[in-house]
Amino acid sequence: MNARKNPLSYFAILICALPFLLICTSLFAQERPAPASRAAIVLDSMPRVVSIDQVSLSPDGTQVAYIVKGEIAVVPVHGGSSRTITLASKLELRDLAWSADGKQIAFVADLPGDIPAAQVWIAALDGSAPVKHAELKGYAQLPRFSPDGLRLAVLFIEGIPRIAGPLQPMTPLAGVIDDKVYEQRIAIVDLKTDHLTQATPADMYVYEYDWIPDGEGWAVTAAHGSGDANWYLARLYFANARTGEMREIYKPKLQIAEPRVSFDGKDVAFIEGLMSDEGSTGGDIHVVPITGGRARNLTPNMKSSPSALAWTAADRITFAQNLDGNSSFGSVSSKGGAARTLWTGEETAAPSGDEWVPRRTAAGDNLITAVVRQAAHTPPEVWAGPIGEWKQISNLNAELKPAWGEMRNVNWMNGTTRVQGWLMLPRDFASGKTYPLIVNVHGGPSAACMSRWDERGMGAESAMGYFALCPNPRGSYGQGEAFTQANVKDFGGGDYRDIMAGVDALSKQYPIDSKRLGIRGHSYGGYMTMWAETQTERFSAAVSGAGLSDWVSYYGLNDIDEWMIPFFGASVYDDPAVYAKSDPMHFVKAVKTPTLILVGDRDGEVPMEQSVEWWHALKNLHVPTRLVIYPNEGHAIAKPADARDYRLRSLEWFDEWFAKVP
Repeated sequence: MNARKNPLSYFAILICALPFLLICTSLFAQERPAPASRAAIVLDSMPRVVSIDQVSLSPDGTQVAYIVKGEIAVVPVHGGSSRTITLASKLELRDLAWSADGKQIAFVADLPGDIPAAQVWIAALDGSAPVKHAELKGYAQLPRFSPDGLRLAVLFIEGIPRIAGPLQPMTPLAGVIDDKVYEQRIAIVDLKTDHLTQATPADMYVYEYDWIPDGEGWAVTAAHGSGDANWYLARLYFANARTGEMREIYKPKLQIAEPRVSFDGKDVAFIEGLMSDEGSTGGDIHVVPITGGRARNLTPNMKSSPSALAWTAADRITFAQNLDGNSSFGSVSSKGGAARTLWTGEETAAPSGDEWVPRRTAAGDNLITAVVRQAAHTPPEVWAGPIGEWKQISNLNAELKPAWGEMRNVNWMNGTTRVQGWLMLPRDFASGKTYPLIVNVHGGPSAACMSRWDERGMGAESAMGYFALCPNPRGSYGQGEAFTQANVKDFGGGDYRDIMAGVDALSKQYPIDSKRLGIRGHSYGGYMTMWAETQTERFSAAVSGAGLSDWVSYYGLNDIDEWMIPFFGASVYDDPAVYAKSDPMHFVKAVKTPTLILVGDRDGEVPMEQSVEWWHALKNLHVPTRLVIYPNEGHAIAKPADARDYRLRSLEWFDEWFAKVP
């Protein structure tokens, strides 16, 4: 249940109390617009970064490619002329992949329209125009050249009516509901003829893949059935590129990601752990023979959470990790032995694309990586070089300065449990005053807060004059797999107490106004917001985005119900008691906190009905509340106007209710 944030024009909008959908009507169509609120002025004054996507290093480690403003920039690592790759039609470009010789870059271009359709292009770096090699009716992603450069593999879902992924808006149910499943398969494009062949079976959904060195197949993670729900059941397979036959290599106990084949093709490394969302990766690093057999855990009891990995020598794996809330890189031998930390920093320095492969220099003595580095007070830029010795490659956000207060890495204890988080001080912080505090609960729960440039989140809260806390309670990444699994069968238990212990500890160290506490979050953070207001009256305002209010109804409504089994041990039908003790609706009569509720009407991860149910209960109990439903939005509120509205309403809600505290 991962999260992302949102907002729209706050003035002149009436929310009508219909139980099915939100109806908005302008109140002042003939009158002058109402003056902008304090929150709107603050939000619109925030510095806006230029986004950087899909950073990818060439195989020889000499060039970095990345996507910015709809174009592909290719920049030499050690200086020299850069070049730009673009299409005349200005399509949205994504998913970069280098050829093994470093002379070509493949990428996907999305066609406009409500139904997914894409093209696959290859651009040579000799200055010639890009060449289109495939036209695909459906959703395509993750192109990768075969080792010999003669074929291009791509993940392809033919005929799917929406963009793939559980965060995207779901297709509304209508008519006779059947079990139609759109499977994601590996398709191969012959680069001489541009002939496309679906290679993997029609009844298997492939999530990730990696070519074996001889080009005869791939190591893949895959599952039968719905892609969104069954990622949680994915297993590791070998897929034959010529016959399509799939042979199971390994059945994990939990979730798996990042399959990577060794240089000699004999082993597959991967990350296994408790993961609540596809794409939000953490766990331990394992290795298994590609022929199958016993998997070995290379990082047992390691107090960090690896998120991406690559073979960088015949027997060595380099990985990115979250180490106690910080970015870090490490290395471990596939033969065993302790992992070692290569670099750690109080910032986010992470791979930004799926093609994360550190490269050796020509001399073979240095390991070169390319990352996007950013922190709360440093906007994102591309950096490249030896790990921890990077040099800045891009200069896209050089003029930006933070408009918020200092960010601090903080720790506290909840009994014997050490908890880490990030605290941002109010802008213009001064001694002798007290300030409100907003607790920002991250999504997941298998995720983590890190130090990032956050112009519309904690940055805007700081600019409003608030403390902003983002805790990493048990269940988060950063302190090892045992810590991540510590909320199993205990949602709203130890994780909630970890958060409240942080509020108490920080209130003793900082001038926090105990009467003006707020809590907000999206997805798991939205659930935790609902849960917190059933457990305490300490919060004077709350904002729940895509929150989960009722485990029984949620189990029957959501599109990814398989995620719940690893966290609760059984379905809600088989063990209702383990869900009931963590169910906000069981304790809703205790709620007194004014609550803003925000959700997309086509959310499949945490369906809209969960928010409607909570809003209906609070209205019935005469608790001040407001419900906003964003049409044609999924779990991630993505449209810029909706995103602004989501965030603006949140800031205004806290400002309104903090002002009412005597």
